[in-house]
This record gives sequence, structure tokens and C-alpha cells, in this order.
Amino acid sequence: MSEKHAILSASASARWLHCTAAPRYEELFPDQTSEFAEEGTLAHAIAEQKVRRAFPAPGQSTRAFTAAINKLKKGPKFTDEMDEATDLYVNTVKRLDEEYYAIPAYVTAEIKLDLSEYVPEGFGTCDCLLIGGDLLTIVDFKYGKGVRVDAANNSQMRLYALGALRRYRVIYDSDIRRVRTVIVQPRITDEPSTEELTVEELLSWGEYVRPIARKAFDGEGEYVPGDHCRFCRGREKCAARAAKFSALEDFKDCVPAALAGPGANVLTDAQIGDLIARGRGLVKWLEDLEAYALRTCSAGGSIPGWKVVAGRSVRTFSDQDAALAAVIGAGYNEALVYDRKPKSLSELEKMMGKKEFEQVCGAYVVRPEGKPALVPESDKRPAINSAITDFEGVLAPC
Repeated sequence: MSEKHAILSASASARWLHCTAAPRYEELFPDQTSEFAEEGTLAHAIAEQKVRRAFPAPGQSTRAFTAAINKLKKGPKFTDEMDEATDLYVNTVKRLDEEYYAIPAYVTAEIKLDLSEYVPEGFGTCDCLLIGGDLLTIVDFKYGKGVRVDAANNSQMRLYALGALRRYRVIYDSDIRRVRTVIVQPRITDEPSTEELTVEELLSWGEYVRPIARKAFDGEGEYVPGDHCRFCRGREKCAARAAKFSALEDFKDCVPAALAGPGANVLTDAQIGDLIARGRGLVKWLEDLEAYALRTCSAGGSIPGWKVVAGRSVRTFSDQDAALAAVIGAGYNEALVYDRKPKSLSELEKMMGKKEFEQVCGAYVVRPEGKPALVPESDKRPAINSAITDFEGVLAPC
């Protein structure tokens, strides 16, 4: 079985735990694939073979795994970056394995897990699993680089952990007392994200999930729009989401009452913060609607009041090499036609590979402070100190 056919998939649990109507609603819309999804599928297949090669079963040759990896690398979507990302993932698994120094860990990849004790007809596939001593470790490889995923409070990882606990606790009896979930996202960060729970904490969370999952499975759920709508197949056509953002009355509680005097027309910082939070959701909803309308009209459909036209066009050469040769043939010096430009840091790293690049250029690489970005307080990055804080104790009092 494939997890994508599960009504309540673990990968979509962050959505259906909030919006319990989502699973049955999404059945109205066809499953969609993308170039990014196909890249992820290939990267996962390579990662699986690399883990199996690194941790072969007793008496099993690694030759077959190497052959499988080489065959996958011949695919049109394979890149050197994919090779490096999967290497980093496997190296992370090796480091996790080394932590089981007292008792050698059992390591396996792509394990099918039964989640039905907590999620009706639920199942999923764990990328990698390690068991040793009193610790069960669940590892998930994410090849995407669009959205950073955190292991803390991650429902997908916790569901996998529950499934693994059910599968292996019979073998390991009650030896397993701790559960660790690890997310490896090498195209975003070299450092994995980790959460550790006691078995009791995990089982308690499972009891919390059980009635919610049943409600979602039975189609008795409620529509609750939010950030979790990002990957919903029906997000553009969701009436509940439209009702939330089209009801502009919701914004009136953020703004000051119409009182006399100029001061009544000034927003407080708290009101601005509230408006930004509400407005960002509104902007994202509008972007989704426009994307849907563009796809529909481009495919020959019709959105009343709108049409698709050709965008601004930029001139380009049909054959750049031939054009430049013609310019030089017209008597222009080649030095005037071509600019000598060094490759960027990223281009050099891609050309050399991360390991050699670090050895040759690592001493010359600096990471200046990034441009300030406004994010919600829930973001795990530390806040930038203000100039006043930076110079506190340096400036003399007036």
C-alpha cells in the first residue's frame, strides 16, 4: 500500500488534526503531482538504498544496493546536489547509530507501519528507524527546500513513532522507554531537528489524537482554515476559507473606534501586529485564488470577469553564440563582446562539491547577518537585538 492513498495520512496529519473536515473534502479533488514531488521521490529512493548499503542485514552483500543506487542516478532528475543531500542524510543516520554505544542498534529503512490503533485505516512508511537499549529513534528525510520542518510537536513523526512502538514493542518487550524523532532536511540546514519524549508522553498524545482522527475519518469534522491549508488540494475552492477572509467585519475589532480628535485615528503597535497576522492570511488566500484562475483559464476553462493574456516579453537571441560571432565578424573586439565574470560561491560549491569546496575555500567564507525579516513570535529563530541593546553599557547616560 502507498501512504498517499490513506484517507488520514500521517504526512497530512498537521492539517486534519486542525481541520477535521479536510480529509473527506479533499476526496473531491484529484491528487496532484509536481516536478518537486518527483524529485523528492527519486531522492528518497536513493537515500533508502544508501542506508541499506551502510547497514546491510547479516550476510547480505552491499553490491546489489550499490547497483540499485547507480541505476537510480541515471534518471533525468538526478543531480549532484541530490547525491550530496542523501549522503548528508545517511551520515546523520550513522552519527545517530554511534550514539548507541552501549548496545548496538537495530537499523532499518523504509518500514511500513500500522497506525490503525490511533488512526482509522491509518498506515505510513518510516524512512529510517533505530532501536537500541531503551531508545527508539525515528528518522525522516525531507528533500524539499521550501519550508523548514521542525521535529518538535510534529504529528507525522509522532504517529510514525506510535506505529513503530506498536510493531517492535512485542520484540523489545518494555525495554523501550524513550522515543526520539529526527528530521533531516539537508537542502535547508546541515543540523537535524530533534524531539525526545518518554513512551508515556507519546502514548498520552496518541490518546488525544484517537477521537480527533475518528471524527475526521467519519466525515463529521469541522472546517477550520489556517496555515495548515497550505498543502490542501482544495484550498482554492474552500468556502470556509473564503468566508474567513471575505468577512472583512473580522478586521473591525483590530482598528480604533471612530472617536473625535486626531489621536483616535492612530493605530497602536498592538493593532498593527494583529492586522499583519490577519492580513498575511488574506494575501495568501488571494494568491491561491489567482493561481487557480490562471491554471483554469490557461487550460481552456473560464473564470467570469477574467482572462489570460501574454505577459511582458523580453527580447532574446535565438542563437546567442551565432549572434556574438556575427558581432565579432563585424569588426568588434572580442574583449568588448564578452565580460569576464567569476562564478558565485554557490556555483563554485556545486562545481567542486561541498567537501572539496570546504577544504579549499572554507577559510574565506563568511556569513554576514541576514537582512531583517518580520516573522511571527512562534518562529524559533532568535530576535535581533536592537541598537540600544547592542550598545547597552557602552553609551554614557545623559
